[in-house]
Parts: sequence; structure tokens; C-alpha cells
Amino acid sequence: MNADEGMRAVAIAAVLGSGCATLSLEQAPLGPPGDAARGREVFVSREGGHCVLCHRVPGVRVAGDVGPALEGIGTRLSPGEIRYRVVDITRLNPEAVMPAFHRTEGLARVAPAYAGRPVLDARQVEDVVAYLGSLR
Repeated sequence: MNADEGMRAVAIAAVLGSGCATLSLEQAPLGPPGDAARGREVFVSREGGHCVLCHRVPGVRVAGDVGPALEGIGTRLSPGEIRYRVVDITRLNPEAVMPAFHRTEGLARVAPAYAGRPVLDARQVEDVVAYLGSLR
């Protein structure tokens, strides 16, 4: 069992033992607060995260439906919870199709252009977090 699996097991046990119905896993900021306008550009850009390939958001006509619609996500999740998912969703859901956008270790089938570097840098992650947090 690796560290993330251990953390997940402890968190799940704590939730089950407490009778709580929700699990809050957060990631600390990777840098200064992001900019929502830049985050939107990263979200829709093929050169950025290209998140619209799988997710729907208000105001974007061409969007996918593989992942959940993200309208109102800023009211449901804290910035730390959003960041946790953007950085590496597989820590929360090992079966997720969404890539780890800010992890370089332990990945399989990485495109040569991204070998050894994250898909999104720290500023881009914070910008996407700011954008998604603005969706209320």
C-alpha cells in the first residue's frame, strides 16, 4: 500500500466510523491565488487542460459529457477540494478517466511531450481552481 492508498483508507475509515456522509479531501495551494479569466482559457484550450473535451460549463457551447457537468461546482466544493481533483483525481477515484494534471510520478502511457513534466504547471492549476470556484 502506497502513501496515497494509506491516506485514503484512513480517511474512509474515519468517515465510516463517524457516521458522516461526506469526505473532504483538500490540496494546499501550489502558488499564489489564480486568475479565473486565465483559468477559463486553460479550461477550454487544447494547449492547456482541454477540460471541455469531457466537461460542460456555462457559456461554452462545445463540450463533452464523459465527465460531470461543472456548473455550480464553486458552491459544492472548496478551492482545496477542487485543486485536489485537478492535481490528481486518481487519489480520490483510481478508476477515473481524467488525467493527473499536476503529477509526474507513477504515470503510464504518457505522451512524449509530457514525459517528466506535468500537463499543467502550478500557476495553471491555480488559475483553473479560480475559474471553477467562480462557477456558482
